[in-house]
Amino acid sequence: MVNSDLKEYIEREILPRYDGFDAAHRRDHAERVIAESLRLAAANGANLDMAYAIAAYHDTGLVVGRAEHHTASRSIILEDAMLRRWFSEEDIAIMADAAEDHRASSKCAPRTIYGRIVAEADRFIDPEDVMRRTIQYSLEHHPSLNRDEGYDRLVEHMHEKYYYGGYIKLWFEESENARRLEELRQLIANKPALRERYDKLYDEITAK
Repeated sequence: MVNSDLKEYIEREILPRYDGFDAAHRRDHAERVIAESLRLAAANGANLDMAYAIAAYHDTGLVVGRAEHHTASRSIILEDAMLRRWFSEEDIAIMADAAEDHRASSKCAPRTIYGRIVAEADRFIDPEDVMRRTIQYSLEHHPSLNRDEGYDRLVEHMHEKYYYGGYIKLWFEESENARRLEELRQLIANKPALRERYDKLYDEITAK
């Protein structure tokens, strides 16, 4: 069980910050990363309070933009005096490292199990969810792209990150991500099916 006072503080002061981020990084994303982080932490004997807090803070650095959000999330953890009610300075340093290490494009492996936990949880791989979030991000951050240009960007992103040789890394064998990643790779290889799925999601998202 997560400490109830810590949970109350994060739900009141931290999770609402996600409401102002892009559609791919709203509160539902943070809550999903929290749930998967707690599952992985329990399975690997890690501290649940630490895993919970790291997951809650992992994308708060988006307030400064995407490029350096991981280092900004680290700073937010280090500078939040309230966390010292529940964690030692050593704990907070580990948590800050983990938040910084969660970024999928990082060329270095996470420094601790907590970094691996949040990194894996953040990589929730569901083909439709991955595509939906990519489309949402493009519409918000590249609004000048038309439907076909958005599709080209999605294909480029899918190959760069998720396809064979892409930069995504998985850290736990018990994660469902390995199976889902192979499913996504098969979809990427099937160009007609990928385009059909893209058009359906694009229409759903833009109709709202």
